[in-house]
Amino acid sequence: MDLLLDTHVFIWYFQGSDKIGPNILELLEDPGNTLHLSIASLWEIAIKTGLGKLSLDVSFDELESILERLSIGILSITFADTEHYQTLPLYHRDPFDRILVSQSTRHNLNLVSADTAFDAYPIRRVWE
Repeated sequence: MDLLLDTHVFIWYFQGSDKIGPNILELLEDPGNTLHLSIASLWEIAIKTGLGKLSLDVSFDELESILERLSIGILSITFADTEHYQTLPLYHRDPFDRILVSQSTRHNLNLVSADTAFDAYPIRRVWE
């Protein structure tokens, strides 16, 4: 299964948070699944850590090696992703989350997120 991790899921996963239940943890650690993180999520983390609104257990520059260790690929934002973004209804106002909806739709990815606001969109959100 191809999975796109929401920003908070990525952070909880590499920090070993108990906010990720055993079923989701099993899904993330299944070698048959392919994990993706949008470049938008890294940008969001960079912005929020730079503003002091988010603190991590590691420095930002360590995220690259964490991604490699966890076999999480970076998903670039394409022009077509941004075109699709424009057509999305404003159910979710957060631009980072909306690009995840666009990428999930366009790349046929299951979105791993605790955020129920995604349920307004015709995507496959995985959480429980």
